[in-house]
Amino acid sequence: MLEILPLLKWVGGKRQILGELISLMPSTYNTYCEPFLGGGALFFALHPSKAIVNDINEELINFYEVVRDDHQALLDIISEYQAKDCEEFFYEIRALDRDVENFKKTSKVVKAARTFYLNRTCFNGLYRVNSKGFFNSPYGKPIYKFIIDTDRFVAMSTYLKEHNITLCSNTYEYVLDKLKKGDFVYLDPPYDRVSTTSFTSYSKYDFTQADQHRLKLACDKLNERGVKFMLSNAPTDFIVEEFKDYHQSFVSASRIVNSKVEGRGKVKEIIVRNYK
Repeated sequence: MLEILPLLKWVGGKRQILGELISLMPSTYNTYCEPFLGGGALFFALHPSKAIVNDINEELINFYEVVRDDHQALLDIISEYQAKDCEEFFYEIRALDRDVENFKKTSKVVKAARTFYLNRTCFNGLYRVNSKGFFNSPYGKPIYKFIIDTDRFVAMSTYLKEHNITLCSNTYEYVLDKLKKGDFVYLDPPYDRVSTTSFTSYSKYDFTQADQHRLKLACDKLNERGVKFMLSNAPTDFIVEEFKDYHQSFVSASRIVNSKVEGRGKVKEIIVRNYK
């Protein structure tokens, strides 16, 4: 059986609850869609033959496009970065996006290599940006050099090339408008804040409770159009109430991105569906 493994670490990644998610999916559907792709654990585990996947983070989608189109050139640059890896080099690479005009001129391959390198060497693998969209996680001071699993790159590149996969970086509304009756969408948005320290900084755009409500209204429209959806979120009172008219399941996932060991452990997640 084909196995496509994620290449990037991502906060809120779904690898630990893949079994639960897959068991709750509809048995049949046409186009698969994921508007908040992130690390893409569910998408790559399913590796559908036809899909539309999106993320508002342009650097993330650029990375997947380069993996598809020129994985060998990407691997060559990543190998160079691996050999040079140290704290000084990390901050040199991290600072590239501060010169906005020059960064716009930077090749897609170099940008993709930067994304992978920073993801693999930053503190706790925490992809985080500030309000200007600049990557701002500190150096992780790894004990060992990060590993480059060439086979994973080849497998993902082959899959993305040989199947009908649309990659885009736009708003989730733009993507949802493309779906038709019989399609299936998995929604994994930035979670509703459990506390004031909850992490939501995947992009320069904050995701407030007003945004959560707007997403719920979008789900209502999907339901009216006959599009099946499954949504993950934090089981806050707000989210439970917002989606009270839909099927709700609760699962446990491990939180591994926390600066304090005592802050890591099992957390509850809610899975919402508009089908049985």
